[in-house]
Amino acid sequence: MTSEEGSTHRTDNQSTLLAPGLWISPIVTGLWQVADQERGGEALDPVAAADAMATYADAGLTTFDMADHYGSAEVVAGTLAARRDDLQFLTKWVPEPGPTSQAAVDEAVARALARLNTDCVDLLQFHAWNYADPSWLDCLFMLAEHQAAGRIRHLGLTNCDAVHLDMAVRSGVPIVTNQVCFSLLDRRAAGAMTEVCRTHGVRMLAYGTLAGGFLSERWLGRDEPPIGESLTWSQMKYRRFIDQAGGWDRFQGLLGAVDRVARRLSGAAERREPAGGTNPNVTSGSRAAAVDVSIANLACRYVMEHPAVAGIIVGARLGETSHIENNLNLFRFSLDDEARHDLDAACCELDPIGGDCGDEYRRPPYLTASGDLSHHVTSFPAPYPVRRSGAAEYVSTGTPWEKLAGYSRAVRKGNRIHVAGTTASHGDRLIGGRDPAAQTHFIIDKIEGALQSLGATLEDVVRTRVYIRDGVDWEPVARAHGARFAKIRPANTTVYANTVGDDLLVEIEVDAEVS
Repeated sequence: MTSEEGSTHRTDNQSTLLAPGLWISPIVTGLWQVADQERGGEALDPVAAADAMATYADAGLTTFDMADHYGSAEVVAGTLAARRDDLQFLTKWVPEPGPTSQAAVDEAVARALARLNTDCVDLLQFHAWNYADPSWLDCLFMLAEHQAAGRIRHLGLTNCDAVHLDMAVRSGVPIVTNQVCFSLLDRRAAGAMTEVCRTHGVRMLAYGTLAGGFLSERWLGRDEPPIGESLTWSQMKYRRFIDQAGGWDRFQGLLGAVDRVARRLSGAAERREPAGGTNPNVTSGSRAAAVDVSIANLACRYVMEHPAVAGIIVGARLGETSHIENNLNLFRFSLDDEARHDLDAACCELDPIGGDCGDEYRRPPYLTASGDLSHHVTSFPAPYPVRRSGAAEYVSTGTPWEKLAGYSRAVRKGNRIHVAGTTASHGDRLIGGRDPAAQTHFIIDKIEGALQSLGATLEDVVRTRVYIRDGVDWEPVARAHGARFAKIRPANTTVYANTVGDDLLVEIEVDAEVS
């Protein structure tokens, strides 16, 4: 073991341990804007774009984040990988909603390997659209098999909320990261997500840290730009975040506060090149000019110093603009207590972004470039198959007991839906481990999937009955139920009972009425 292996940061502060054996730059260069650069229909020249990527790597920013749907980003990265082996590639698989076959998972992994010109992906991150459809868990279990076979080094999630990150890890999926939006504008990740990450040793990768570039001097004192084609896709997306946070005028208040802190730190911080640094103009460890801390620097450093964050993702427009030197400033200063206090106070003047991490992709208001999901998905298939007989519709979730005991998971007759007693089983798997809260959340997901298949939602539930195995603490179950039904408020009965199966701690049945 080297002296660095027992810590999460190397001595030069320019790399961090993301997962066992995988060191990354804490400033990750994001390639999502490749898709925006190519939205006219013409792909980037892979060689020229790879040359632009190389300038980041030469400056010590050797880690790149991309996805299967970021235009030709994976192809460009693979072009650069053909000529150097000191890079780390973090990519994503974002399949369409609905059931996924083993063949589809195999194809996705093979495509990533081919594009990235490698035999093992450093980190493959998965995005789930609909937790009520358990195929998201099927995908993770199949990806874990590819990891065990050596095709994937580490598995991560992207835009996953705290409940389902916890559920996946407790179900035995070896998740090491979750990539989520996190900025001065959007601090959802600092809540429940941070606690789950700390519990399971999961590291966060933070994107949106600059809010599409709005957290910069360029927009200080500027008039509000309309959402339209004059903006990049990223800017259109984060203009919607600004609206949710209270609007442009209040956002200008945040920018002004950040600017004041940046100016104070610029006068206080002394520029030092980290040991082993790459800037030839600064002698290692020597004093030089004061650091010119920008608004963007401060916004990034605020998130970078969060204890659960392993890296921040800063977007690049390959071949167009480069902010490498400005990004390297992040290694030349840190926040003091006064700066943290002032930034926290400025953030509190905004309305908090509602919901949990990733909710902007799963429920209104859709804080995306288009304001809906039209650029992302074509449809949401029913989570479970429906059989029709006469005036009734029947849903099966495929558990062995349904066939053995001769019942349906849910039945709809007219405007009434009855969902049978539901446990945390999925095929031959137990979801959520032996954690009663995680099991409860999966059970409610399963119920929600049955309701969706029959044209209803959780909002249509009028009664729940919760059965808790003798000896199991009721409070985590009640809290999970409350998290999902607090705004719906169905009638409820909760009883202790000897539920079937030692590991099945909770069982829930519901009645719903569709108006």
